[in-house]
Amino acid sequence: MATTASKKRKRATTNPAWQSRAVIRDVEAGSAVDCAHCGERVKFQAKMRNRQVICNVYIKGAWSHVEHFHADCYDSAERPFGEIVGPLDARRSPSPAQMQQAKTQREAKPA
Repeated sequence: MATTASKKRKRATTNPAWQSRAVIRDVEAGSAVDCAHCGERVKFQAKMRNRQVICNVYIKGAWSHVEHFHADCYDSAERPFGEIVGPLDARRSPSPAQMQQAKTQREAKPA
């Protein structure tokens, strides 16, 4: 009896295309970047908690560059890289898994 070895077919895997995204962070001391919208320096000020929007820009799925905006300027520029994603400050905010766990616990409590 002749047997034939079954051939395993490789599945074609496609990597998701990277897309530009924006996050908001505190302006840190020593920051030396200019706003992509107004051209002014995104400055750290000790007594004020200034915020900046940092955008990773991808072109045709490949990383191209980073752009910085004052938080107000990003809105004035009509959010060129989409809505701000993620927590307002990853260093001080819970992880997405922690947020989901807390939400699940809240929903599980009887009313």
